[in-house]
Parts: sequence; C-alpha cells; structure tokens
Amino acid sequence: MAQVTRHRHEQPVQYTWDLDSIFATVADWEAALGHLDTQLADLAGYHGRLHENPGILADFLEKMEAMQQNVGKLFVYAGLHYSVDTEDQVWAARSDRARGRLSQAAAATAFAEPEMLAIGFEKLHQWLLQDKRLADYAHYFNQLEKRQTHVRSAEVEQILGMVQEPLNTANSTHSVLANADLKFTPATSSSGETYEITQGSIGGLLGHDDRELRRTAWQNYADAHLTLKNTMANALAGGVKRDIFFARARQYKNSLEAALHGTHIPPEVFDNLLKTYKANLPTWHRYWAIRRQALGYDTLHPYDITAPLSKNSPVVPYETAVDWIAAGMKPLGDEYAAVLRRGCLDERWVDVYPNKGKRMGAFSSGVRGTRPFIMMSYTDTLFGLSTLAHELGHSLHSYYAWQNQKIMAYTRYGLFVAEVASNFNQAMVRAHLLATHDDPEFLIAVIEEAMANFHRYFFIMPTLARFELEIHQRVEQGRALTADDLINLMADLFAEGYGDKMAMDKERVGITWAAFHTHLYSNFYVYQYATGISAAHALANGVLAGHPGAAEKYLAFLKAGGSMYPLDALNLAGVDMATPEPIETTFGVLASYVDQLEKLMAQRTDGNQ
Repeated sequence: MAQVTRHRHEQPVQYTWDLDSIFATVADWEAALGHLDTQLADLAGYHGRLHENPGILADFLEKMEAMQQNVGKLFVYAGLHYSVDTEDQVWAARSDRARGRLSQAAAATAFAEPEMLAIGFEKLHQWLLQDKRLADYAHYFNQLEKRQTHVRSAEVEQILGMVQEPLNTANSTHSVLANADLKFTPATSSSGETYEITQGSIGGLLGHDDRELRRTAWQNYADAHLTLKNTMANALAGGVKRDIFFARARQYKNSLEAALHGTHIPPEVFDNLLKTYKANLPTWHRYWAIRRQALGYDTLHPYDITAPLSKNSPVVPYETAVDWIAAGMKPLGDEYAAVLRRGCLDERWVDVYPNKGKRMGAFSSGVRGTRPFIMMSYTDTLFGLSTLAHELGHSLHSYYAWQNQKIMAYTRYGLFVAEVASNFNQAMVRAHLLATHDDPEFLIAVIEEAMANFHRYFFIMPTLARFELEIHQRVEQGRALTADDLINLMADLFAEGYGDKMAMDKERVGITWAAFHTHLYSNFYVYQYATGISAAHALANGVLAGHPGAAEKYLAFLKAGGSMYPLDALNLAGVDMATPEPIETTFGVLASYVDQLEKLMAQRTDGNQ
C-alpha cells in the first residue's frame, strides 16, 4: 500500500497519469496557448456576420469547435498537474493562466448566441437542410430555443463571460485554504502513535479500526476547518452571491430555477428527491442502530460511521481491483471491459496513489483529444476499489461520448447523467462481488463499503442539497450568512438524519459544509449525486436481471453523451426520473443492504456463542 507521506517525485511512474499524452512538453503547452490567441482573433472576425448565410455560420461553429478543444486541453493539462501537487506554485500559476483563458474564450465568443437568436429559429432550421455541416446542431439549436429568454444581448453576454473568472475567486480561495493552507494536528492512536492528517488520508483514518485514532482524526480535521470558519463562510457567501447574480442577470426568478432550467431538469425532480429522502429517513435511523450494535458501543458517534465492521477486510491491490471491476462490468460486453483494462493498466489514465500536496477527493477529467483521466488516492481496500469503479464509470462515459459524438457540445454531459454512469459501475461490481464470494466476513465488508457509499450519496448529498437551498433562499431574501448560521443550519439538518441514534457534536458536525469546497460552489450541484445513484440502481437492476436489451440500452445512453436532454437520455436507458419511483427503488436497495447486514451480524453473534 502506498504511503501518504510520499512526495510527488517519489511516485512510481506506472501509477501516475500520462499527461505527456496531451502535450509532450511545457513548451508545447505554451505554443498551444499562443495558438489560442490566433484562434480567438479569427473567431472575433465573425462578429456581426453570422446572419449572412449558413456557410458563414457553419465555418464559425467549426472554428469554435477547434478553439474549444484547444482551450480544453490547455486547461486539463495545467489543472491536472496542479491537482496532484497543490504546493507547486509554478503549476498553480499555469493552472490559473489556463482558467483565465477559459474566461477569455467565453467572453470572446459571447456574441454568437445572441446573433443566432437574431437569425430566428425558423431560418436556423431551414439552414440545417442547406449546409450539411449544420445538420448535427439540431439539438443544440433546440436547446438554445428553450433558453432564448435567458440569453442576453451580445454586450451583456460578453460582460457575463468576462466576470466569470473574478466571481469564481471565492471558490478558488476556499480551495486554496483547504488544499494548501489548512494545517491539521496529527491524529493519535490508542497506543500513542501519531498519524499525519491530509486531505488524501482523512478517509482512511476515519475507516481505521482504532476508535481513538478515528476520534482524534475526525475532531482534528473538523477543528482545523473551525479555525478558518469565518474566512470559509465569507467565501461560501461570496459563492452564493455569484449564483444569485448570474440568475438575476439572466432573468431567472431565483438561483434554483437558473440551475434547473439551465440543465433542462424539471423542478419536480428536485422536489421529488427531497420529499422522498425525508420520508425514508427511518431507514437510515435503523442502520445507525444496527451499526451501533454491531460495533458493540453504547453510543454511536459521527467518527464511527465508517468504522470497519468486517473482522478480516480484504486487501485489494490496484491490479486486483482492475480485474474485479472488469469482471463486474462483463454484462455490458467484452469491449467495455477491455477498454477499461487498457486505460487502467496500459494507457495510464489513472493517477493512483496519494502523495503530499495532492488535492482531496477523486475525479475524472478530460476533453476529446485527451484520455479520460482519473485522479484518486487509492487504498488497497474495497473502498479504494469502489472509488476506482466509480471514476471509471465517468471515464468510460466520456470515452464512449467522445467516440460517438461529432461535435464538442455533445461530448459534454451534465452531472445529472454523469453520476448515473459512475454509480452504475459500483452497483454492478458490488453485485458481482456478492455473487462470487461466500465468506461472511467478505460479504460484510462489501456491504459496509456499499453503506459508506450510500452514506455519501444518499445521506450527505441530499442533506447538502437541503442546506444549499436554504442558504440561497436566505441570501435571496437579503439575509446575511455567518459562520455560526451555517454551522447551526448544517448541524440541525444532520441531527434530523441521525434521529436519536447518534451523539451530536454540534460544532464539528456543523462545519461539514466547509469540507465541500468544490461542490457547494457549483450552483445546485449536489442533489444530482442522489438522483444519479437512484437512476443507476434502477438501471443496474435491469441489467443484472437480464432484461432483454437492458445492456444495449445502457450503452446507447453512454454513447449519447450530451446529444439529448438528460431525462430523455435516461428514458432511452430505461428509467423515468420525473417520478419518485427510481428514488424509492434505490431506498429499497439500501434497505436490503441493511437487512443483509443485520442477518450477517446475527450469524456472527450466533457463531460466537
């Protein structure tokens, strides 16, 4: 197992991602940056001309595609280098330059949509038939037509593009605080040993079997955030005000409407999630009670949520994880599994292990023209395996979209469908592991990993969605957000989810929002994790049950990328997210895991008597 104290330059090359596949040298990146200036100057020459004829519009769109791919590669290359070593100020500066170019590109092409609106959709649809290069843009024009009342004049759109970078400063400030400036007091085990806390190591420490180590890790992690609570609260308030500014600038009623309409999600999807989640909280209360009993504690604390239940948790080296994930995904066909293995073992999609300065969390990133890269901090556990399966779901989604969609706009897809692909992989792999192993301790380990994942996606994320809704509404009503306000609100929401089954440390539970320094800066982003896991389990149930065409429909969904509206793409795969049914189905899956865990624990108790 890799040690978290390892410095970046000490990482074995085979476990790092191959960013040289994007640009062989920094000089090549700089050259592409210079070429971007040429591309933007060329695109500026179309300002005021898009109405002339379909050929001019097609020329512009082709050139904008090339520009977007270039700026995407520039941003990915610099951003990924910085992500794995946030203490490297050279890459911090390059990442900042690339982020600035994204904003510059948005401002430079801001005239396009207002000019297309001025052409009129009747004429645009005629032009689709007159120039075959425009034919692929039918869905894009349809999306634009739906958004037309919220697209402003060319001058206003240019300004909105220009202010994106400065208005994102609150987000970047919180990120710098969390990833570079935050200092954690080491955790201490029951035997007096000290353990370093980093953003990459905290998850592993909270899953340790030493309760004193978990307690001190959880408390010290929270306390570090509490020392900066006022600065972080000010940053989050700035992020909320940014959301509200853009919503009002685009003439939406509020920031929630802006988020949902902008991603083509009906309001009932958001409402269904929160209502169904609250109605099913007793399932979580039951789980907390079973977990407390299984651990043998008089009182359950938040630092016990991922305490190991299995007595012999399996060691899962990275290569074994790849084998098991590939086997779990075989119902989708040989090609899917082969691409997955090639990416993990040959093409170095994955930056595998933790190192000093590596940012927290895990993600998949890239654009067409790069590999679908994955950053994570792998541990040789089922939890590491599950995270890898999750991110591979994202990466294979991107891979198939890039392979099958002709235009950049359709290779990009929103989080609403992205989280379906990632959670689908986890559901499939868990089912494979449960079906191919009979050791009770192994089965307990699989279920506790599943519950940890559900805890994040089906407990924390809906709670954060409720939190996000409340803080946006407060600011929209002219109320201030202070650190204490945020802490009290967060603690109250978690207390409702814990019921009377968990001891509450109000300040430390309440500062949880500060640990989500990316998620809460993306306007109404977090609810989509919960809708994603819901759709994923509904679809996985069909594939696992062998329903005719289920696997083929799912692959068609991946290949569609962003070429369809999210709910339409999911309907293509076989699930209707406009109803509460998939959420209820997934709460049924959650309840079944709780049932299995209770039975396995009872068998263990009987066997020990």
